[in-house]
Amino acid sequence: MPKCIIWDFDGVILDSLAVRDYGFREILREFDSARIEELIAYHQRNGGLSRFHKIAYFFDEILHQPISSDEVARYATRFSEIMRRELSSPKYLIRDSLEFIERWHETMCFHIASGSEHSELNFLCQSLGIAKYFRSIHGSPTPKTDLVAQILSQNPYEPRDYLLIGDSINDYEAARANAIAFYGYNNPSLRNLGEGYIESFRDFAI
Repeated sequence: MPKCIIWDFDGVILDSLAVRDYGFREILREFDSARIEELIAYHQRNGGLSRFHKIAYFFDEILHQPISSDEVARYATRFSEIMRRELSSPKYLIRDSLEFIERWHETMCFHIASGSEHSELNFLCQSLGIAKYFRSIHGSPTPKTDLVAQILSQNPYEPRDYLLIGDSINDYEAARANAIAFYGYNNPSLRNLGEGYIESFRDFAI
């Protein structure tokens, strides 16, 4: 039985993936649509990576154009403005996982480690009324592997006491890099990775 669960956010607690696709299309709409769709495909395969990385990837690897860190930050700020506006509605909360969190947050310690930008992530958790369920909430641009390492270093438990729940290969890789257990959720391609796969939290026994 884990003492702490580290939660991914997008696709696990918030059904935000389609909105995030929309956000990338909006901030990059001046560019060729086929190139944008290449980024969307990369984004969907790598949900745990930050927007900073994905924006840089778009310019460096798809357009083969140089981009400065300041320009990346400007695109990321525009993206965050869209996300704050669009994702503050409770309709995007995933009830399956949220009911589990509401039930167990006083018994176990919960943390969030997300590829979403840190201040935006905390804004959304406060706006949605769910920040109270988590001991800490961590977002990008710090890579997820480092976020998980920070959580482990700041809490008095052993790695064997942790479980990371996520919906992307990046979540699995962050768990493995920190020698903690991983359960996939909301992404069947993760079924054979880690220690288990959660079909529904109604059937998830801890």
